[in-house]
Amino acid sequence: MLDLEKIKEEALTAIAGADSKVLEELRIEYLSKKGKIQGLMAQMRELSPEEKPLFGQKVNDLKNAVSAALEEKKESLEATLLNAKMESEKVDISLDAYTPEIGSLHPLTLVQQELEDIFIGMGYNVAEGPEVELDVYNFTKANTPEGHPARDMQDTFYVDANTLLRSQTTAIQMRELEKNADKLPIKVICPGKVYRRDDDDATHSHQFNQCEGLVVGENITVADLKGTLELMIREMFSKDAKIRFRPSYFPFTEPSFEVDMTCHICGGKGCPTCKGTGWIEILGSGMVHPNVLDMANIDSKKYTGFAFGVGLERVAMLKYGITDIRDLYANDVRFLNGFKR
Repeated sequence: MLDLEKIKEEALTAIAGADSKVLEELRIEYLSKKGKIQGLMAQMRELSPEEKPLFGQKVNDLKNAVSAALEEKKESLEATLLNAKMESEKVDISLDAYTPEIGSLHPLTLVQQELEDIFIGMGYNVAEGPEVELDVYNFTKANTPEGHPARDMQDTFYVDANTLLRSQTTAIQMRELEKNADKLPIKVICPGKVYRRDDDDATHSHQFNQCEGLVVGENITVADLKGTLELMIREMFSKDAKIRFRPSYFPFTEPSFEVDMTCHICGGKGCPTCKGTGWIEILGSGMVHPNVLDMANIDSKKYTGFAFGVGLERVAMLKYGITDIRDLYANDVRFLNGFKR
């Protein structure tokens, strides 16, 4: 009985001061099959039949007391560890919340994607071409041969005598005409960046983006052009928008038209945006010149077509109320934050 009390006192004292590692060692020392408490059972054979039940009960009580102490200490250590972890990972909810920076599409990208969606919905394909272009596609095949006065309308960046930074996405149209001359009709839009030697100011840039459209087939008329542009403008700006054609000149179209739309701000009544006229110039267009079709090996007596070109910067500035084209290229996060979805 003295051994029982001694073992109990030693075990409980050791458990009270143990850490997690030592606690496991104490469990093995006292409760394993070769541990101290199990070793006490070997003394049973030295006891009388009357003493054995009492001794067995005392050993069992010791075992239960040590097991309970081990379990209680284990729970205490785990709680202490959890509290320490929670304290180290504590979030101070009194601090201001952090708003992560979320990017957005650039307004020019938004405008281009919207135009592409409109025209894909009308059965058009989207075509691309090289920004470093051959003179023959940028000018010659667009009915602007060497010495043509229309070349003076565009001050071009030349790489060499035959190569340039394209000054108009008309070059893509010329490539599409040549490539699909035997696959008519053609319905295509050509978005892309173009370059001209121009002084940068609030409304001009030496680089900008165009989206040109081209349709070639049988019995294509100005009425088809007007209906197409009217639908585009109504989808981009206002369901009630109207357009008007004014005679103009482009070397690759005849007849050619400047196209105005009713002001989407005042609805045509007159405001500062439209300078009181009720109309805003939006794009250039016309019927494809027969010379352009002939140079692409397309029979101009059988086929006709229309073409148009709109500046994406102009659309973005009108649509989003941007007053300076340079804001579109400044990479100012404060400006771009206005276009977050």
